[in-house]
Amino acid sequence: MHTFLKAPFTRRTWAEAGYAVLALPLAVLGFGLTFVFGAAGVVLTITLIGLPLLGLLVMGARAYGGLHRGLARALLGVEVAPLTPFRPKRGPLGLLGSALGNAEGWRAIAYNLIKFPLGVATFVITGMFWGYGLVLLAEPLLVAAIKPRNTDRHGVVHHSMVQIGDTYFDTWPRHLAVMASGVLVLLIAPWVVRAIVMLDRLLIPALLGPTKSEQRVADLEETRAIAVDDSAATLRRIERDLHDGAQARLVALAMNLSMAKEKLDAEDTERPMDVDRARTLVDSALGNAREAIVELRDLARGIHPPVLDQGLDAALATLAACSAVPVEVRTDIPVRPPATIETIAYFCAAELLTNVAHHSGASAAVVDVSVRGGLLRLSVTDNGRGGAHAGRGSGLTGLVERVRTVDGVLRIVSPIGGPTQVLVELPVHG
Repeated sequence: MHTFLKAPFTRRTWAEAGYAVLALPLAVLGFGLTFVFGAAGVVLTITLIGLPLLGLLVMGARAYGGLHRGLARALLGVEVAPLTPFRPKRGPLGLLGSALGNAEGWRAIAYNLIKFPLGVATFVITGMFWGYGLVLLAEPLLVAAIKPRNTDRHGVVHHSMVQIGDTYFDTWPRHLAVMASGVLVLLIAPWVVRAIVMLDRLLIPALLGPTKSEQRVADLEETRAIAVDDSAATLRRIERDLHDGAQARLVALAMNLSMAKEKLDAEDTERPMDVDRARTLVDSALGNAREAIVELRDLARGIHPPVLDQGLDAALATLAACSAVPVEVRTDIPVRPPATIETIAYFCAAELLTNVAHHSGASAAVVDVSVRGGLLRLSVTDNGRGGAHAGRGSGLTGLVERVRTVDGVLRIVSPIGGPTQVLVELPVHG
């Protein structure tokens, strides 16, 4: 009941009413252009002009659909995935054939044809409910301003704007009844408009967005590009770490051993062998060898943590033990996932626990992992200050891209004040 009474005063209600009004001019213009270019193109098909006109219509409708998507996104909150880029074939005939065969453009034409009657109906229904509601609510003021005169069959004059049969609403009790009916209409109006606008919520993604197969292809292309970029970045990081770290250590090791060998192989009997100097060079070489081993071990751990060989549960327990924030680990993994999925889950958990320690201000965290229904679900929850989001420059953005490479998803629930929960879902194939 509270929601029903509050509806006329919410932002969503006014946004939907605004959409009903603003979408009508777009619908009329889109229908007019579609009709004109379509009719001209069909009539002139026997000439060389008809097909180019139809191609222009298809591509124009595809572009015009962006206005509908933008209006729906701004006022209805309808998010539609971007269309796949238009890639025409070479040459004028290739361009014309690609335009005429563009499925997204033809779906946009269908939307323009449907949107015209739908837009008119939405506009009329919205105007009727809101208009009648406001008129009925203001009926006493309108009567006082207009002073209408109605004469019944008995010759009696009534000052009334509302009449039902021989009943004239010209007394204060009846004025109040009219106002009450106006309030009721205004309370119903948001729900009626919402119901008819729901058709647009369904049609816009279906006709002005990519199909599931097109979206799937676009996602695969994007995730492939992300995977390639990630692999290239990893190779550059390994090369840099080897060059700046282990390689430098090994070069220093070789130089120190060479110098020590020269000292030990000294044949000049007049100059005694500098044993202390040789020992110093050997000690330095030993130190460089140990540091090179540590750096190589760290490098290998960054590629594939050896602890994962014991299973994801053991690896997460190791992460929790090394965390600066107390972490409780819960695992339910009846069947071990593939190595790729385990590795991604491990690095996601490592990044999320690092964020908890450095940014959340939390005093405790919980890592929950389960494998059910072909999905590995990794949840990291903390009692910190909240406000986490996968925005620009955030480490969570990299995690979103990482999980997408295997068709996974990452969801964040982090209201201001906390708690924060990050859920990673990864498909377990095979």
